[in-house]
Amino acid sequence: MAEHNFDLVILGGGSGGYSAALRAAQLGMNVALVEKDKLGGTCLHRGCIPTKALLHAAEVADVTRESEQFGVHAEFQGIDMTAVNSYRDNIVDRLYKGLSGLIKAKKVTMVEGEGHLTGPKSVTVGSDVYTGKNVVLATGSVSKTLPGLEIGGRVVNSDQALQMDWIPNKVAVLGGGVIGVEFASVWRSFGSEVVIIEGFDRLVPNEDPSMSKQLEKAYKKRGIELKLGARFSGVTQSDAGVDISLEGADNIQADLLLVAVGRAPNATGFGYEEQGVAMERGWVTTNERLQTSLEGVYAVGDIVPGLQLAHRGFQQGIFVAEELAGLNPQVVDEMGIPRVTYCEPEIGSVGLTEDRPRRNLALTRFLPMSTTLPAMARVKF
Repeated sequence: MAEHNFDLVILGGGSGGYSAALRAAQLGMNVALVEKDKLGGTCLHRGCIPTKALLHAAEVADVTRESEQFGVHAEFQGIDMTAVNSYRDNIVDRLYKGLSGLIKAKKVTMVEGEGHLTGPKSVTVGSDVYTGKNVVLATGSVSKTLPGLEIGGRVVNSDQALQMDWIPNKVAVLGGGVIGVEFASVWRSFGSEVVIIEGFDRLVPNEDPSMSKQLEKAYKKRGIELKLGARFSGVTQSDAGVDISLEGADNIQADLLLVAVGRAPNATGFGYEEQGVAMERGWVTTNERLQTSLEGVYAVGDIVPGLQLAHRGFQQGIFVAEELAGLNPQVVDEMGIPRVTYCEPEIGSVGLTEDRPRRNLALTRFLPMSTTLPAMARVKF
């Protein structure tokens, strides 16, 4: 068994992991970055980037259909999913090559393989042990499903939805959060009939109620059917499609069911608990400076309770690197992290929502800014 020593060993090469690696290397540390899949993680390969590529293609389709109102003569002839997927893959490949080049230029040691925490500050990959003066845990998140709801066939999660080479005539989306409304927006722009099934009484329930109402109004205008406050009870599938059962409501038939009920921390099976890392309901718990219960072991990104956003993990990775370098960085303020949903219309927010003020905050007036001059210039009349 070969042993390798570093200033910093990072388990996970997603947004939190690679940002910590790059900043630590910039600050003079000798860094090992362990990743079993591709550098860049979920955001680059199965999340933010490929999804936004599809959303941009969808926007182009919509603009083409509506070009006459802008004084532009264009004709919409359809969607070529092979070409759309090629466009998506080219963007991902270009960013992947750029990121790989940065990692190489900063002399970060890239370790390919599945790593496990096998000592207080050691990560084992195969027969090699990588020991650091400090360790960062950054193993990200995975798509969730509901108890008893298996992914397979015509029941897919976002990973499979991103790889589809066909456009369903009708698609049902289980979950009206960020992932659900973004995919619903794409498919509607591509010409599918879309129905969203959401257990809460409004779309994007983590956003301000006024924003939910505006999005619901826009989606209804686009012809997207909403089943709000609906309780999913089961699904059967055949070669022809899926039959979805709701409590106290008629069944829904569609070609496909997308399960978009959020993401769960990917923190089990890596030896964290066995080495004494404190966890709660699958999450790695940390203090405000992102240190776990083990001295010298930090955690960043989606395995830490809070917003599961790539730019949050990215900033946390930079924070930890600067913390280890003795720069005493300012703590990442969770309330100051912007949230964006790239559906049509887009949603952007930061800070408190009107219905969830902090108990120690004297909230006397709340004025959500729902329109700006640039946004108004794009309004469809």
